[in-house]
Amino acid sequence: MKDNRPVNLDIGTIRLPITAYASILHRVSGVIMVVASFLLLWALDLSLAGPETFARLGELFGSPLLKIVVWGIATALLYHSFAGVKHLIMDFGVGETMEGGVLGARLVFVLTAISAVLVGVVLW
Repeated sequence: MKDNRPVNLDIGTIRLPITAYASILHRVSGVIMVVASFLLLWALDLSLAGPETFARLGELFGSPLLKIVVWGIATALLYHSFAGVKHLIMDFGVGETMEGGVLGARLVFVLTAISAVLVGVVLW
């Protein structure tokens, strides 16, 4: 049986709904958190090694580059948490329609943006 449906293989022209972007970013933020957990555990190990390494680590965390990294990790954690709560709410049957999914995705993006700005203010 021949399939006559059009096939679009150009990924640059495919328009995904906002819910797809929310789902993809939820997975990406999860991967970022797994990688970040190893880095943060390594930093914790260094901080507990002695007063000298603790002081050196404190100096490193004061640098602008590391502040940006910490801000990125915190933003990924916040996004993943908000998206996870959205999924839990959807598990209870709330927002399972397309309109509900779009509203939930927009809420997650807005809450993450506000929280990311607040984290940035606290860090700097």
